[in-house]
Amino acid sequence: MSPDPNKFWNPYLAGVALGLVLAATYLVMGNGLGASGGSLRMGIAALSAIAPHHVAATPPLFRAEASEHANWLVYELLGVVLGGIVASYTAGRMKWEILKGPRISSAGRLGFALAGGVLMGVAAKITRGCASGQALSGGALLSVGAGTFFI
Repeated sequence: MSPDPNKFWNPYLAGVALGLVLAATYLVMGNGLGASGGSLRMGIAALSAIAPHHVAATPPLFRAEASEHANWLVYELLGVVLGGIVASYTAGRMKWEILKGPRISSAGRLGFALAGGVLMGVAAKITRGCASGQALSGGALLSVGAGTFFI
């Protein structure tokens, strides 16, 4: 039996769950949610294993402020992956596929996804926050920057 492509979690239940996770993050860690810091630290950890001299010579704008292994954002990203697996499994949508339009190959779709991810990561570092951090954490704090982001 193939997964039902129209089956999703209830958006209100998912929104309440996300709000509870955000509140718990503020209570436990004293910070909101965001993905760019954790992915930056994981990238730095991988690059440190391959070329530590390159990491040491990195300009201050692209340095991580804390240990890339001990930072809680790394564990947040692992939780995002685990949460995605649980959500897709419980919604009956767990399967391997590459979603794409009719006029693009799978390799092209993956290439565009990688390029967009790299561009988003660089932009998030320059602007000091990613889309999820602006929308979730900034929105919860009624930040002017998050309001500008929403507009």
